[in-house]
Amino acid sequence: MSKGEETKTRILRQAAELFNQQGYAGSSISDIIRVTGLQKGGIYNHFPSKDELALQAFDFAIALVSQRTRAAVRSKHHAIERLQAIIEVFSSFVKHPPIQGGCPLLNTAIESDDAHPALRDRAQQAMNSWLNLISQIITKGIDRNEIRPEVNADEVATIIIATLEGAMMMSKLYDDEIHMQRAITHLKQYITTHLESDRTN
Repeated sequence: MSKGEETKTRILRQAAELFNQQGYAGSSISDIIRVTGLQKGGIYNHFPSKDELALQAFDFAIALVSQRTRAAVRSKHHAIERLQAIIEVFSSFVKHPPIQGGCPLLNTAIESDDAHPALRDRAQQAMNSWLNLISQIITKGIDRNEIRPEVNADEVATIIIATLEGAMMMSKLYDDEIHMQRAITHLKQYITTHLESDRTN
């Protein structure tokens, strides 16, 4: 990696943490200069605008989340175990987030709802990727008789993500991971009771 690429990656990481903690609207160019230690010209040498930096910083943050999630999924082979791995890795974000400030998808989706359409679109793309990952695991699980054939993959993906993100929000709001723990316990029971097939090949 060249020195320029190293500098750009460092800016992305520091800006991603700043935006994830203070929000896009709440972070000024002065804040970005402060956390990166660079002058305005040094930042604009790599990013043409604050908007473009925000989009790339969001992508950087989501990539960190995705790396952990996909690594956990790759280590499992059974559909039920893969779903449980996703739940476990997400629950670890309460104490050990990939990036400071909590879930970047949740934070960005809330902030950018109406104020920043480009960020909102990027958040939707990230959410679609997560929904698709869970749906594909369930669909393959049905094909392999690991998950009951009547299970609606899209419906379950919504339930899992909404439960996890809601628990993350509450745990952060109250600074108490009990809300995530309760959600994890419920989802594990839900998966075992409503999804797991009684038949195996």
